[in-house]
Amino acid sequence: MRLRAGVAIDLGTVNTLVSIVGRGLVVEEPSAIAIDRATGVVTAVGGAADALAGKEPLELEVIHPLRDGVIADLDAATAMLQAFLRQARVRRGLLRPSAVICVPTGATEVERRSLAAAAEATRPHCRVRLIDEPVAAAAGAGFDLADGTGAFIVDIGGGTTEAAVVAGGHLVRSQSLRLGGNAMDEAIVHAVKNEFGLLLGRNAARNLKMTLGLADSDGAAGWLEVVGIDAARRMPRVEDVPGRLVAAALENPVATIVGSVQEMLSGIPPNLAEDVVRGKIRLAGGGALLPGLAARIEATSGIPALVVDDPLRCVIRGAAEILEHGDLLGRAQAG
Repeated sequence: MRLRAGVAIDLGTVNTLVSIVGRGLVVEEPSAIAIDRATGVVTAVGGAADALAGKEPLELEVIHPLRDGVIADLDAATAMLQAFLRQARVRRGLLRPSAVICVPTGATEVERRSLAAAAEATRPHCRVRLIDEPVAAAAGAGFDLADGTGAFIVDIGGGTTEAAVVAGGHLVRSQSLRLGGNAMDEAIVHAVKNEFGLLLGRNAARNLKMTLGLADSDGAAGWLEVVGIDAARRMPRVEDVPGRLVAAALENPVATIVGSVQEMLSGIPPNLAEDVVRGKIRLAGGGALLPGLAARIEATSGIPALVVDDPLRCVIRGAAEILEHGDLLGRAQAG
């Protein structure tokens, strides 16, 4: 038997993923928890809790404990993570389990301590190690952290976007933006309300984003039917939303992400520049699937950009690899 169980955790604003050494990905759930208002008892976690979000059940409070990639409600995050680890059935070895948790590069020391505290408070108690998300994403994208090869990673999550140049296991340059898929959804909700007087839910906005994406301003990408609430009459209404409106709504967050990529590219050493061009700009996270984003980054930077295989699980895949091959990151950082 293994002396020490190993748990890799990608605790994200939108989704939480848990991987167990030797078993692979065992939990992939929305980062949500539902609590009974009267008793404080947890009644649902993950998908069951998230399905109630925005529907205002009278007796329940639905909490999304993370905001911008870091913990906003420590008690709720701890209870949620505890439930996910029970679901994962983490087995005790002879030694305390090791837990690797991915963290945005822009997280403050207080925010990093909160992430570690949430994991350390669970049972079985874990030995926690925090790793920067772009490093995990580089490993998940197939880069060898031990050989020092440079990689350019853009990881677009629900609450944050991480643009970083990684050499081996080291961050060379990085920028953490506290915007991601959620900010894009909110921009679409605002634009549809202004244009049509229609109040959209989160799921409808997300569907517009992922279906129409960065459509041409002439509306070549067509339109999509959505259902919302008429802001004046407070009644359900159906509306056809054109691609041009969605593209315009997404322009500001997308331009910010593209600007961050350009900033990371400016002034990198020549040897790294060669690695980046040959290795391409790799896009990970759910936001990488936004139609037209990779093409926009490529056109602006002049460097090929591609979406990694299975971008939603890229970070957890890399974290699990780092955890399983414990000397991988150590050898890279010792080099």
